Amino acid sequence: MAVPGGGPSAVAAAGGMSVELPLWRAISWFRLVALAYALIRFDLAYLHVRHPVAGWIYLGALVLWTLATSRAFGNPARCGWPMLGVDLAMAITGVLLSGYVDTPQRIAAAAVTLPTIWAAGTVLGFAGKGGWRLAAASGVLIGAANIAGHGGLTLDNVHNCVVLLLVGCAIGYVMELARASEATLSEALRVDAATRERERLSRDIHDGVLQVLALVQRQAGAVDERLGRLAGEQERALRTLMTSAPLPAQARRDRRDLRELLARYADERITVAAPGTPVLLPGDAAEQLAAAVGAAVDNVRRHAGPQARAWILLEDEPAAVTVSIRDDGPGLPAGRLAEARQDGRLGVAQSIEGRLRDLGGTAEFSSTPGEGVEVELTVPRAGEG
Repeated sequence: MAVPGGGPSAVAAAGGMSVELPLWRAISWFRLVALAYALIRFDLAYLHVRHPVAGWIYLGALVLWTLATSRAFGNPARCGWPMLGVDLAMAITGVLLSGYVDTPQRIAAAAVTLPTIWAAGTVLGFAGKGGWRLAAASGVLIGAANIAGHGGLTLDNVHNCVVLLLVGCAIGYVMELARASEATLSEALRVDAATRERERLSRDIHDGVLQVLALVQRQAGAVDERLGRLAGEQERALRTLMTSAPLPAQARRDRRDLRELLARYADERITVAAPGTPVLLPGDAAEQLAAAVGAAVDNVRRHAGPQARAWILLEDEPAAVTVSIRDDGPGLPAGRLAEARQDGRLGVAQSIEGRLRDLGGTAEFSSTPGEGVEVELTVPRAGEG
């Protein structure tokens, strides 16, 4: 069994086309060319073999299989594991059948197997689909069949097996690098597009909403102090939203200190108490939990009264991370939260409870009229990812 001396290299993604497609198309063409080579080699030698009819029957089946799957091998979306399994079976069958079809003298003289270099196409298919490990596994199986059914442990067979493994592993490793590079590029483009959209919205907000809020804040003092204060809070919230960049995928996976995210809510009315050591959570989970705390703080500012104070307590326990938000406002009347959910108000249902539900955590509300509201947000560490 001979193998090709080289393999196609991965190319950079261009025009939105996957980096895998050129390699898969090359594999598809390689199988067709290798099939033609196998037919020519057997046509030149079939008069000297023991069972030429069996050889032609196998090659006929190989022709039908190769032509039927050539389009699928040109696209990774069409080439599934069952197809690769049948392709591997065809290669191994051809190698084992070669020991029966050919004569001992020709086998001893290093005659090629029935599929010849076509078997290398199977290894390349496994390399493209599953990386270098599966390419190595398929190469080992084909090499073992070559040694067991066609000549035994000879220098030529060992040489062919080593070259087959090297080619498969090299192409598989290149494919893994290409996929990783493509994923990194796609993530960078996603973040860039999100940043550009955020910048566009920021310009629109700055030119419109922020200007109005700033004007209301300056001129509302004589009319309504509370209106001016609310306008100022909304202006600060919008500016924070405008300047916060979207997290890339790696940042969403990296662990972040929740203390730093909660510290931004501290002001003259809000007190934040946290442990002296970092409270680490995966980036996305930390951002979502902090946003839920922000929604609870916003409720305090909106509904607890202009003089109300609030306290944020962060607790880091082995099994869970808990954030408590308590205020000294007038509290909630009985049934107020249930009524808000029925009316479709999203402040509690989505901004707080929805975020905690997505994290696998819980949000508990307790209130006594005249004694403020306490919100307890808990995220279990077992599901923090």
